[in-house]
Amino acid sequence: MTEPAPPPTSALDPAPEPDARRMIALVVGISATVAFVILRFVVAIDDHAPLAIDVWWNSQMHAILTDAGVLIAWIPAVVGGTIGMIVIGILIVVLFLWRKRPWDAANVAIAIVVVVAIGAPMAAVIARLRPVDSLAESVATSFPSGHTAVATTVAVTLGLLLRRWYVWVGGALWVVLMMWSRTYLHAHWLSDVVAGLLEGIAVATLVWCAVEAVRDRRAVRARAVTLDT
Repeated sequence: MTEPAPPPTSALDPAPEPDARRMIALVVGISATVAFVILRFVVAIDDHAPLAIDVWWNSQMHAILTDAGVLIAWIPAVVGGTIGMIVIGILIVVLFLWRKRPWDAANVAIAIVVVVAIGAPMAAVIARLRPVDSLAESVATSFPSGHTAVATTVAVTLGLLLRRWYVWVGGALWVVLMMWSRTYLHAHWLSDVVAGLLEGIAVATLVWCAVEAVRDRRAVRARAVTLDT
């Protein structure tokens, strides 16, 4: 007895297969969110005072402080500041639109807006004091590090969208440089930049998953309309 022949298929019939990376990104995003919440509680236990590792790291940055180092540290601080990231974000969005990749352009724009919308109010509400010897900002918006959060969001989002190893490596180096810069200038405690890192990873991965899910649903609807006509 022979097996029944499979029903005929059309190139338009199959729904797009979910990207295997999406489940990994979802797990990473949720894990980063949980880790951020845990760190937030750890910092809050002692009324937002610096942790022991924060004090130790800050003293290490003091020990290697030089004029040349400060000059180098100010480069990512300025580039990754509010104006710098607005310009960079617009350029990335325009580039994706020019390359006819509107979904990727939307992904970048949404991720940047979300990370700022979450981090800036949170830092203002928590109002953790920066190191008293800060060479940069002095207002009490230390936790989490906004510079680090935005840098991480952009780096991870571009890595997910472009799928090139050198994009991941370049992004990782930029994030590490930003984290070092913020602590070298004593603008943040070590736990602040770690929190910014976790926030950026969570936002970038979860926004990417959400945008990809919407993109797939739109593709399925488009196929259904095509088949009905």
